[in-house]
Amino acid sequence: MEQHNNRKVALIVGAQGVIGRNLSDYLLAQESWDIIGLSRRGGEDSPHVKHIAVDLMSREDTQEKLGHLTTVTHIFYAAYQDRDSWAALVAPNMAMLQNVVEVVEPVASHLQHISLMQGYKVYGAHLGPFKTPARETDAGTFMPPEFNMSQQQFLEKIQAGKSWTWSAIRPSVVGGFALGNPMNLAMVIAVYAAISKELGLPLRFPGKPGAYNKLMEMTDANLLAKATTWAAESPAGTNQAFNINNGDLFRWSDLWPRIARYFGLEAADPLPMQLDVVMADKEPLWNTMMEKYGLKYSYAEVSSWKFGDFVFSWDYDFFADGSKARRAGFHEFVDTEAMFMEIFDNFKKMKVIP
Repeated sequence: MEQHNNRKVALIVGAQGVIGRNLSDYLLAQESWDIIGLSRRGGEDSPHVKHIAVDLMSREDTQEKLGHLTTVTHIFYAAYQDRDSWAALVAPNMAMLQNVVEVVEPVASHLQHISLMQGYKVYGAHLGPFKTPARETDAGTFMPPEFNMSQQQFLEKIQAGKSWTWSAIRPSVVGGFALGNPMNLAMVIAVYAAISKELGLPLRFPGKPGAYNKLMEMTDANLLAKATTWAAESPAGTNQAFNINNGDLFRWSDLWPRIARYFGLEAADPLPMQLDVVMADKEPLWNTMMEKYGLKYSYAEVSSWKFGDFVFSWDYDFFADGSKARRAGFHEFVDTEAMFMEIFDNFKKMKVIP
């Protein structure tokens, strides 16, 4: 993809995920960007968008597919590979970032910025109760390994003496739409509710008992796209990390009955259950629902049960201080309940759920 009329060229790494997909849509709407989207399965090209299927774990494939991307001005890194342990996450997620940056950065002579998508793992949120509200300066103050901080340290080292800058964006749980994504909480809730309704059951919160009343927050995918772009283009984002969240807090005990009402369900008392186990046999039922309601996506495409179990296990407060970004000039907010309802509406329109 050649650069014309001083248009910016965004290399979105992880273009098919919740974060990458919404970032791509947002940049396209600005009408000043050309987009190169990277993913394992590729995608359909359109005006100002080119997709590349690439195995970022392979240096050879990365070199072959990306070594010619001389016009890239911004790298937005949002790729992720899951593993069975926190320690095992480091090697693959470091390798993918290193392969992209070490291949593209030397040839992209107009590179201005590399944006790194992180999360609250930098505060140890995945390990257990952590300091809240977490501030950007609290990152990396616990025993490694933790791949997000390793990635940031790599960027800081390679950027030294260079004209381009970096930013680290730290969302909470992200709400948005993407199929086959292992980290999609709205999809978990929507499919769980749809199956509960089909079985004539009330909607029960399935998480740990203590999780129902703890303070939580989320990050809307569209808000995140705006913030990511702002940090990449604003002088205030130069070599900085920012927590990005909706700006409100909630408790499942308050929001869950509202979600139940949206789906026309009663909200019964919480009942701890591992969704990855109790939903494992529901594919035949889902296939019946697909035919009955004209749904378009397979059970495998809409299943993110392990992530749901992870989020619903947080029997401790889970939120960060988002004021640094606001002080620096980013002032967007989103109502979390309204975000969920809008996502559910979109799922219905796209025939993801009945």
